[in-house]
Amino acid sequence: MASPRLETFCCPNRDSATEFVVTFQPVLFGALTLGSAALSLIFALLQILPKRKGYRRLGQYPLPRPASSSRILFIISICDILGCAGIIVRSSVWLGLPNIIDSISVTNNTEVWPEVFCVGSAMWIQLFFSASFWWTFCYAVDVFLVVKTSAGISTIILYHMITWGLAVLLCVEGVAMLYYPSISDCEQGLQHAIPHYVTTYAPMLLVLVANPVFFNRTISAVTSLLKGRQGIYTENERKLANEIKIRFFKIMLVFFICWVPNIINESLLFYLEMQTDINDSGFRDVRNAALTTWFIMGILNPMQAFLNTLAFHGWTGFDVDLSLRQRRELAWDSVSTSVPNAASHNPIAGTTLLYQSHVQEAQKSMMGNGQQHSDALSVLSEGSESSTVEIHISSELRDYEDVDADGESLENSVRH
Repeated sequence: MASPRLETFCCPNRDSATEFVVTFQPVLFGALTLGSAALSLIFALLQILPKRKGYRRLGQYPLPRPASSSRILFIISICDILGCAGIIVRSSVWLGLPNIIDSISVTNNTEVWPEVFCVGSAMWIQLFFSASFWWTFCYAVDVFLVVKTSAGISTIILYHMITWGLAVLLCVEGVAMLYYPSISDCEQGLQHAIPHYVTTYAPMLLVLVANPVFFNRTISAVTSLLKGRQGIYTENERKLANEIKIRFFKIMLVFFICWVPNIINESLLFYLEMQTDINDSGFRDVRNAALTTWFIMGILNPMQAFLNTLAFHGWTGFDVDLSLRQRRELAWDSVSTSVPNAASHNPIAGTTLLYQSHVQEAQKSMMGNGQQHSDALSVLSEGSESSTVEIHISSELRDYEDVDADGESLENSVRH
């Protein structure tokens, strides 16, 4: 899991609260985190891998959609997967080589490699989960800006600079403050550890506080946008707004479930750390609550990788397509139909080409003034089968459904 307590554990002279939770049933805790991270990693990979059936096709000629949000959602999934991979490696090593944990102590501080592995794995996990937090915040900002300003593709390079720059900067700064003057002799005291915890939990708190605000304002902007398109607020528009609201709710629900236990656990451990004797009988309930939330964290933190893909994409199934044959066939078919044969004229291919051109012209004429609105709405559907793009396409293509039917009837008449 991604807790700064595991980075504090790398200090041989760690505090009593960290020693209490980390050394309680370490084998059971390692097995739970390993199992949770492995399952989450497997299902998350299944979710984002290409499928044979593909996403639900929005008619034969889908409208173009902005790419910024789809990239952001994909990057969030990659960050979560890499964070899970770090948890798997760390838990596997700690379960397979329990002597490494015993070597990180004041009495056995002569070995360097256990401390290096402990710090390296902790920084890896914190870096990618922190980057996932920043990208989640950027997603909320991006959808708000696209809908509010009717902008197209956002500046993805700027998002990369912000997220990775802040993630690396805060991670390095927090670790440097924690392991001062050295890993083998960390400075004691809450004043010294607080900057490390602030840099860890600052992006998490930012998402918990700011994202609901951006999502709420985005929903309000979408509602106004839908009302302004045709001057009425029909059942389709109402359904569209509800689906957007549900999607944003699922994203925040996953985040709350996976990371609020961290904040509760950290508060309890800080309270114990300020006491002179944490083993006092008066703190029994606090200790039990800290241990309970500690194990909940070990299970739920890695599950964000899989739960996020469910919130972003829905369940995409097990039908994974790892071959490039079908894609090559589709590419070859598109090339063969777009380049006419000089030796013989195929009336079906010619009719299809004329039909495609006719539909494209209909799309262009229809989307002339509403292109910005189309971008603003379709950006919310990136990576999702059952979000805004279905209703968006159904309402936008309603005007040229007759064109589609005429084209199919024309094709059939030529064949017969």
